[in-house]
Amino acid sequence: MKYLQPADWARPKGYSNGIAASGRFVFVSGMIGWDAQGTFVATDFVGQVRQALQNAVLVLAEAGAKPEHIVRMNWFLIDKSEYINAYQQVGAVYREIIGRHYPAMTAVQVTGLIEDQARVEIDVTAVVPD
Repeated sequence: MKYLQPADWARPKGYSNGIAASGRFVFVSGMIGWDAQGTFVATDFVGQVRQALQNAVLVLAEAGAKPEHIVRMNWFLIDKSEYINAYQQVGAVYREIIGRHYPAMTAVQVTGLIEDQARVEIDVTAVVPD
């Protein structure tokens, strides 16, 4: 895996501008803040981020993938200010679950998610080296 960082660009915080990788692709559907039984474990944003990331890691493990194999994440947010106001807490939870690995990421505010209780949905693409 190679991080793509143009020499004259400022280093982004919490994500990478791009990643080049080769190997076996693993795609994880949008994960939300519910547990294996489909029950929401938290109503707050940070709690739902924690559970969504844990869910993504569990699905990755089914393919023999680890958090460091993640090359892309898409975050769908109900309220961008909720995300911005929780940067530090989200960063701590992210590092706890994913580590200090920062894939290419996109975060967008959406008008709604399929599950009404969901505050965030995160999908993941990973590449497991050959």
